[in-house]
Amino acid sequence: MLFSLYFIGWFALLAVSAWVLGRRLVAAPVVGEGQPQVSILIAARDEEAAIARCLAAIRKLDYPPELVEVLLGNDGSTDATAAVAEAAMRDYTGTFRVLDIRENLGSARGKANVLAQLARVATSDFFFITDADIAVPTSWLRGLLAWTGPNVGIVTGLTLVTGPRLFHRLQGLDWLLSLGLVQVVTDLGQPVTAMGNNMLISRQAYAATGGYEALPFSVTEDFELFKAVRARGFGYRNLFRPEVLAESLPMYTWRGLLHQRRRWMRGVEQLPGWLQACLALYGSFYLVLASLAVMAGPGVALAVWAAKAAMQGVLATVCFRRVGRR
Repeated sequence: MLFSLYFIGWFALLAVSAWVLGRRLVAAPVVGEGQPQVSILIAARDEEAAIARCLAAIRKLDYPPELVEVLLGNDGSTDATAAVAEAAMRDYTGTFRVLDIRENLGSARGKANVLAQLARVATSDFFFITDADIAVPTSWLRGLLAWTGPNVGIVTGLTLVTGPRLFHRLQGLDWLLSLGLVQVVTDLGQPVTAMGNNMLISRQAYAATGGYEALPFSVTEDFELFKAVRARGFGYRNLFRPEVLAESLPMYTWRGLLHQRRRWMRGVEQLPGWLQACLALYGSFYLVLASLAVMAGPGVALAVWAAKAAMQGVLATVCFRRVGRR
């Protein structure tokens, strides 16, 4: 009986998710004629291998470069990050600056400290935040700006891990499925988090929190900022759309992947109890399946596993189609 209830709940979770994500996309709001000035904030430490790719994507943005301010925070790099960045942005007709980060502001540390200092220098009313290992789409700025409005503090897009090897592509599959579940919860009216490598935050909302220097230190600084913005009454938009889909470089080793996931688990610890329970339900599948194999035999367990693979295949297909990928 308990096994039946567990697996009914597990498959119902995926079925509801596939139904919610499979609905027809709502048309993006019509952007007015005015094009505001924007600031792109990037924190980088020892990113000489990735930063040129990131900045090349920014140079291709479908937005007037004279309205774009790109600020790169060089956080104590011991390689040629700054030089590679300067070379990549040579002759850029917008504004580009490399700022060497040498001190901490308030309680901010690490990436949060870099962003805190970049925000103090930024001159626009909209901060776009991305990472050095991200390549944003050409429609990124317009795609996020379209969903801003009165009292909307944060608009966040999504990322897809890409790479030539199967290990890299499996990371992309796993990550997009996870983001699909986050989108489902968001669509059902429960705020979860913001995507710190693909995010717009208004100056008004950022200032209301006191900035990163006023927030408690966290290795998931985007989640900490998201909570602070929400606590001050600002709205949010979480977008699962092709025009705001950025591509992330993969983790190249298992050690790097496990380190990344351990950091993400710190953020999970701060989620509401009901959501942690849902994640526990979702993540305990193989433990329960092993128990089922002992109690009911391997044939029954194998059938349930096959059903799981099929259901996740359906959800994966829905997620990738929604963002225009296979």
